[in-house]
Amino acid sequence: MKRVIIILNALLLVGHLAKSQGCIIVRNVSGLGQYNVTSKSFSMANWQVSINNRYFKAYRDYKGKVDLKTPPRNQNVIESFSMDLAVTRLLPHGWSLDLGFPISANSRTSNAEHGGPNTTRHTTSAFGMGDLQFTALKWLLKPSENRRGNIQLGFGIKFPTGDFKKQGYFYRNDTTRVLSILNPSIELGDGGTGIIAELNTYYFLNSKKNISLYGNFYYLANPTDVNGTQYTMGKPETAANILLGAYDVSVIDVFSIRAGLNYDVKNWSFSAGIRDEGAPVYDLIGKSDGIRRSGYTFSAEPGVIYKFKSVSIYSYVPFLLSHKVKQSALDKIITKETGVYTSSPGGSGDYQIFIGAQFQL
Repeated sequence: MKRVIIILNALLLVGHLAKSQGCIIVRNVSGLGQYNVTSKSFSMANWQVSINNRYFKAYRDYKGKVDLKTPPRNQNVIESFSMDLAVTRLLPHGWSLDLGFPISANSRTSNAEHGGPNTTRHTTSAFGMGDLQFTALKWLLKPSENRRGNIQLGFGIKFPTGDFKKQGYFYRNDTTRVLSILNPSIELGDGGTGIIAELNTYYFLNSKKNISLYGNFYYLANPTDVNGTQYTMGKPETAANILLGAYDVSVIDVFSIRAGLNYDVKNWSFSAGIRDEGAPVYDLIGKSDGIRRSGYTFSAEPGVIYKFKSVSIYSYVPFLLSHKVKQSALDKIITKETGVYTSSPGGSGDYQIFIGAQFQL
């Protein structure tokens, strides 16, 4: 088992080299217990409450790996603040149950959705509860402070509790506006029931147990194809695009991979790691029709944790190293039908900010 734990941590640390197909994830999709993962393995408490806050701003437009360097007056700016409230019941024999309640405040400021380039910019927004998650997790080895390493597996369900049909006003000019479905990137939910798979692992590299590897893998499989909404920005639908399903909003799979090294000094824990997150071109289960932005965002992720007796406070600031937007299944269909290569651009920012706390009760 020791060799398995070391190999898993090492694979997650270098796994970014494979560059899994993924994308621009504006909505926070991370696993509920991915930070300070050893706390649950060592804890003698019965309950754990976590508060994870995330801020993300996307303003760059990419085609493939190329930054289109859109002028500021024509940038599509997405700002997202999300707060995940997670309650964990710690059970005997290494079992635990997580229930997560996400709350998000998202906005998108642009002119492309309204009057077009070089016209007045307008903002659409959404605020409310997102998609609830329930996960059952199990440490493969009996949790103990004497362990040098462990592996935790989790499986769960994501419920479509977040509103995926929020509408906003799209301006045709300074005096005329129409009500229509918001851009999928700022909706509170995706409209599908999903299947969660999660893996968390750590391994101490020395006998003092102050240097350790960590790894987290999170995958959300959404069997639902499209969610029944059409993203038209209030503009007339063309017969060709209706036939191709070019307005339908896809319910996408998403993933997040984290891996790195922790160094503990008294109550402090400093980490240096990597983060790869995204959305695949094709879902693991079911069809992959409709609008989606397929690709990945790969970041360096420094972090720090301060540990009190029963409370841990942490902050991580992933900053962008590489970003790529891939041809979606819909892009490939349009390319085949029209004979013109089509790959829609996707947005990203330079960094994210995570700040949170965990309470042992």
